[in-house]
Amino acid sequence: MADLRVDFYITPAGNARLGLACKLAEKAYLAAHTVLIWHTDAAELQALDEMLWMFRDGSFVPHEVLATIQTDGADTPVLLSCGPLPAGELDVIINLAAEVPEFLPRAKRVVEIIDGDEGRRQAGRARYRAYLERGVQPASHNL
Repeated sequence: MADLRVDFYITPAGNARLGLACKLAEKAYLAAHTVLIWHTDAAELQALDEMLWMFRDGSFVPHEVLATIQTDGADTPVLLSCGPLPAGELDVIINLAAEVPEFLPRAKRVVEIIDGDEGRRQAGRARYRAYLERGVQPASHNL
């Protein structure tokens, strides 16, 4: 787990994390990385699914909600899920859930997005400590 890279992106904006998740997913996709956007809130994941189609003029982020496709998602560079997981290793996990993903050892990089919501900030602090306890030194980026 020492090779795991964890980046916290901190924005003061109230609910900017979904827009930032779209931008980071697009950046990873353009760099030819496979991405899993992980969340435990199905309704918010659905909102993100819709945002990915129109978050920026001219952008195209090929993606699928993993539960809605009949395969393991291997041919789709950006997957969204709040339940099933794709097979194999993951280049990037964009974690929108309140907890550190249990499948963390399968990832090369984890992106955590913290916005102005106090509850999400508290959960983010707990995740930061959890990464430290696992021997990972997260990097923080104030936006």
